[in-house]
Amino acid sequence: MDIKTLNRTAYDVRIGIINALHNAGSGHPGGSLSAADIVTALYFDEMNVDAKNPEMKGRDKCIFSKGHAGPAQLSAMAVKGYFPMEDFMTLRKLGSIFQGHPNIKIPGIEMSTGSLGQGFSVAGGMAMANKIDADPGRVYCVLGDGELQEGLVWEAAMSAAHYKLDNLVAIVDHNGLQIDGRNDDVMTVMPIAEKFAGFGWNVIQIDGHDMEAILEAFAKARECKGRPTAIIAETVKGKGVSFMEDQAGWHGKAPDDEQTAQAIRELEEAKERF
Repeated sequence: MDIKTLNRTAYDVRIGIINALHNAGSGHPGGSLSAADIVTALYFDEMNVDAKNPEMKGRDKCIFSKGHAGPAQLSAMAVKGYFPMEDFMTLRKLGSIFQGHPNIKIPGIEMSTGSLGQGFSVAGGMAMANKIDADPGRVYCVLGDGELQEGLVWEAAMSAAHYKLDNLVAIVDHNGLQIDGRNDDVMTVMPIAEKFAGFGWNVIQIDGHDMEAILEAFAKARECKGRPTAIIAETVKGKGVSFMEDQAGWHGKAPDDEQTAQAIRELEEAKERF
C-alpha cells in the first residue's frame, strides 16, 4: 500500500475499535487508538502474513504484549480479512472468542496476552526458535510504555540481546499514560531509548503517527544484523478522537452512544482528509 492508503486504513482500524468497544460497553480505547498506525503498518505493509492462511509456514508474527490494547490488533486483522468485522463486533460478549485481550483461539493470534511483560518474553522465545529452525519469519512485539515498569521486560531485553535476535523487533507505544495517570507520576520509565541501548539493542525513535517514519523504522530494523531492534514510537493516547486524546481516563472506558457518534464522525472526517 502507498502512504495515503495506509493512513486511510489506519482510520478504518480506529473506527472498528470504537464500534467494537461501544458494542461491548467496556474495554480500552486509549491505548488501542494510539497503536492504530503501528498495527496498520505491520499488517498492511511490513509483515509477511496471509489472512486466508494464518498458519502459513515462515510467516511473521505479531505479539501484542500490551494485551489490553488488543482491539487495535483485532480491528486491523478484521480489516485485513482474517475474519469478518461483524465477528469482531462480538468483542467481550459471552461465548465469543473475541475476549477483551488477544485470544489464541482467534485465527492469526499467536499468543493469549494480558499479563504485562509476558508477551515480550514469549516473543523473544519465538524469535529464538525461528533462529534454531532456520525459519525466516520475524517477530514483532508491541509493548505499552507503562508495561516497561515490569522487571520481566528487562530480563527479556537482556536475553534477546545476548542471543543476537536480529529477527525480533520491539515497538514501544510511548503515549506517556497508564491507567493510574502519567507514567512519570506512577513510576517513571524514562529514559527508554537509553535503557534499550544499554541492554545492547539497536534503537530507533520515531513519531508513532507518521506512517512514513514507521515504515522507514521497520526497514532499518531489517537492515540491522546481530542485534534486536527497539522502535520507540512517540504517540498520543486516544489518537484521532478529540475528547480522548492524552486523557488517562480513557484508558479503560467505553464511549456511550453520543460519544461514539462524535468519535466516528471525527475519524471519518480525518480519513477523508487523506
